[in-house]
Amino acid sequence: MLAFSKGSTEAFTTLFGRYKQPVYGFFRRRVADPSHAEELAQETFFALLRAASRYEPRALFRTYLYAITLKILRAHRRKETFRATFLGQRKTLPDPAKQDATESGLWVRRAVEKLDPLDREILLLREFEQLSYAEVADLLDLPLNTVRSRLFRARTALRELLDPSAASVPNSAAQQSVQQTVAPRLTQKGDRV
Repeated sequence: MLAFSKGSTEAFTTLFGRYKQPVYGFFRRRVADPSHAEELAQETFFALLRAASRYEPRALFRTYLYAITLKILRAHRRKETFRATFLGQRKTLPDPAKQDATESGLWVRRAVEKLDPLDREILLLREFEQLSYAEVADLLDLPLNTVRSRLFRARTALRELLDPSAASVPNSAAQQSVQQTVAPRLTQKGDRV
């Protein structure tokens, strides 16, 4: 980013190639319409272009980029709420949590959807975006230990939601598959910081 802020267009091409898919995935997991996710990803890179002259390397570039994506996502959600409230436009597309084709994937997404919004965001940033605890703390403007405790709480709640003995539905093959693949990961210790 420093090279790009000094005028190198090749540096931006490299950044775009490296972060295009992660930024799109970030929005895709949070926005129902894939075309909106793509538009928001493009808007993120436009914002990055506009802010290049003001860039100061106080944190990792990835943290800086995800801060921009969060701001754009929040603005999108505000606009969506405004349109729904005042213009009467309803969402016509299903929630992205319900668009996964596999039963086990759908089961996990529904469980994640039931988490507290802040806990869910911390879990998504840590597990899906692979951000460190420090990056998540910087991004959400929270103390590091708060991020750790909220992540622990989110993992515990998710584990309880994924526990087939707690569910009222009999244990299906998909639930067993998810429990074998997801539940052990939720109990791993020694996450990188």
